[in-house]
Amino acid sequence: MCLAASMLVEHRTYRGSPPPREANPVPLLAALFHRGERSIVAKMGNLDGSLAHGGRYDLDVTRHLLGTPGLLTHVYCVLLGAAREVGIDRDALPDFLGLEATAGDLLGQEELGETEVETVVQAESHHMLTQPSELEALFTERLLVAKARVGQHVFADSVIRNHQHRCVFCGLSVTAEGVRARRMLVASHIKPWRDSTSRERLDTANGLTACPTHDVAFDTGLITVNGGMHIHVKPEQERAARKDPAAAAVFGRPPLLDRLLLPAGAKQPGTAYLSWHHQHVYRTAPASTTA
Repeated sequence: MCLAASMLVEHRTYRGSPPPREANPVPLLAALFHRGERSIVAKMGNLDGSLAHGGRYDLDVTRHLLGTPGLLTHVYCVLLGAAREVGIDRDALPDFLGLEATAGDLLGQEELGETEVETVVQAESHHMLTQPSELEALFTERLLVAKARVGQHVFADSVIRNHQHRCVFCGLSVTAEGVRARRMLVASHIKPWRDSTSRERLDTANGLTACPTHDVAFDTGLITVNGGMHIHVKPEQERAARKDPAAAAVFGRPPLLDRLLLPAGAKQPGTAYLSWHHQHVYRTAPASTTA
């Protein structure tokens, strides 16, 4: 559970001092295990090798859990299930990675291209290790890849719940026999993952929930959103929608709404992120692009 928590919390920031109360799940794990918060932070350091004299077998545990794709999230779900069976409820041990509903499957991975992740991870690994051995570099990169993918899942889960499982562009929400059709909705970044800082990659205000068609239209700059949450369409697409029924099915109004569909109380998209998209994606999209 401490290794899973380290996917969310940059524990090295709090070395030598307890993390702030908002740095969950550290305080929750400390309360559950009847240990100090510094003890939880130290365990995270043991597991990722950042403490010089860590536990004897901690690194072996991390190598094993990260060595097989999906093993860490599987074990995390097994532990949560076992906790529920012995009466440890969601207040004492919440699903801080949001994996119970998906049975360990990670959301939002389609946004993370292998090349992009590799480039970012290698740069971060270089900053973390000044003169790494080949084994240390491999271990660190594996850890950073896991953090990127789990962080993306937490981000996507938060964004979809923030928008109550509806496309903010057209309102689409699909259920089949009471089960939501997960692949019918995508949560992706307004300012792309590859261009965002670590904080921005996890910021719910940097995400929009969309059906696959409007997600692609937004990502490629065919549509954008201004600070007033009005949806704008490239003039070429608006003209095509007046003539072509297929284009109208994507860019016509309806199904496209005039403003983003945001539930009452939802966290609104950040204006800085929307401005970035307008400047760097919408304005630079080729004028001849068609859906």
